[in-house]
Amino acid sequence: MAALAHLHRHSAPTAQDASLARVSGQSLSRFARRQKPLSLKVKEAGREEPIELPAGAVSVLVEVLEAMAAGRGVTIVPENAELTTVEAASILNVSRPYLIKLLDEKVIPHRLVGKHRRILIDDVMAYKERIDAEREDVLAQLTADAQENDMGYSRP
Repeated sequence: MAALAHLHRHSAPTAQDASLARVSGQSLSRFARRQKPLSLKVKEAGREEPIELPAGAVSVLVEVLEAMAAGRGVTIVPENAELTTVEAASILNVSRPYLIKLLDEKVIPHRLVGKHRRILIDDVMAYKERIDAEREDVLAQLTADAQENDMGYSRP
């Protein structure tokens, strides 16, 4: 996904980076709860430079650090970004042909730019939330059926 100019993707961190992210995230989270801009001093090669972060950026940074501490990679996508079919398929973890089928069936809205399809990130995420909710419902029903039929699942 290196070709995605408006997406920033960082693959799973090393164990050392995850450990550093855990410590940094814990320290920074205290300040993020205040929901105020934050001034930091960045030190590098003997130089110190103050930087000011907006409150929203502090919250996002804490979320990124928490994901890294858990060993997960992170992808940052700006709101209202338009994705290519390759990008959208990657976010949904489906093949591009399957995504094209969803677009052609109007399951996910899109627009044409010349002959190329563009999909809003909001529409991709709305579809993802819908299918995730449907999967949760099916799983809950399967669990209920298994409990009802005494298939080794006990009720809490």
